[in-house]
Amino acid sequence: MGDCVTVSEKKEFIQWFLNRFELQKREAAWLLNYLCSDVELLERTHFVESLRQLPKTLLISTRCIQMTPFKFTKNKRVSSDVETAFYDIRSCPKEDLYISLYFNERSSCPEYAAVLEGNPMEKQDLVQDTLYSLFAEMVLDQSVRDFKEKDLYRRIDEALACGNEKKFLQLTEQWIRIVENE
Repeated sequence: MGDCVTVSEKKEFIQWFLNRFELQKREAAWLLNYLCSDVELLERTHFVESLRQLPKTLLISTRCIQMTPFKFTKNKRVSSDVETAFYDIRSCPKEDLYISLYFNERSSCPEYAAVLEGNPMEKQDLVQDTLYSLFAEMVLDQSVRDFKEKDLYRRIDEALACGNEKKFLQLTEQWIRIVENE
């Protein structure tokens, strides 16, 4: 998955794809050809595996797979109309467009893999998930420390109550080491 796919690579891939597959919605082929005809549009077009949380997306399926034939999404509004997608793409050429294609053996297709780019929202999610994970780990570590301290207090109190001087001195040494490490 490269994050810097050239316009010519995208154009070659679209042409390769259209020559090998028949789309469930024929108008979608027309739309892909339209994208090929405009360098600026192709610069802002990205092929991705996941369309999750992206602002402007196209999902296009071939006849050889049972999947939604065509779906255009912009800012959480969904349409199955190719013309709606075309008019939006034509009237807003400065917006990035993310496309996911569904066809047989998609996951093992080197031509598709060559033009795939990463979903920028998933990268953002990964950073956010990492931060949440670190925060959870910190909270858990603090909880374990609190539990150990309370348990040590309880054991020191028990040693005092039983008059066990040796145990008391041993536990207070542990307590001193804990306090010095904080």
